[in-house]
Amino acid sequence: MTRQEDEGVQIGAERWLRTYYFLRAAVSVVWVVAVFTVASRSPMIAAGLLLAYPAWDAAANLIDASRSGGLGRNPTQMINLLVSLATTFAVGFALTKGMNLVLGVFGGWAILSGLLQLATAVRRWKRAGAQWAMVLSGAQSALAGAFFIIQARGAAPASIATIGGYAAVGAIYFLVSAVWLMVKLARRKA
Repeated sequence: MTRQEDEGVQIGAERWLRTYYFLRAAVSVVWVVAVFTVASRSPMIAAGLLLAYPAWDAAANLIDASRSGGLGRNPTQMINLLVSLATTFAVGFALTKGMNLVLGVFGGWAILSGLLQLATAVRRWKRAGAQWAMVLSGAQSALAGAFFIIQARGAAPASIATIGGYAAVGAIYFLVSAVWLMVKLARRKA
């Protein structure tokens, strides 16, 4: 591959990631707003939001992997897709037992998906910009997951707001990455 072809591939990857990161940020913001506005008034909506969050993550990993060479070339995203699907079902079961178990399930998922996101970002580091924010996001997610598990084992009742705060921080990381790529692409164009 020539240098010009390699640069074209890199620009294409960065354009896709910019769009993808903006989409992830937007969906997260809508989810967080719903958590803090309507979820507290309706247990059914709260349950739907709790199920939708890992299901969306599974779909997002599938979409990104499909646009980035397929699941076979993106094993961390394939595993993340499977972990997120399993989490969706685990959350469904946990909802029948109580919010502390839901928080524990989210904790385990945050650890696994965070480490997988970190690994995906490291793999992409040479091909695309803004991966430093995704590395930080993955590491923060794993750390937050450990805290979720500790909180879930405590006596205090868990709340969807805890997960909402976590999702808000994730939205910020996606937005930072998208803006970083947007600026990088604009500079390259100029």
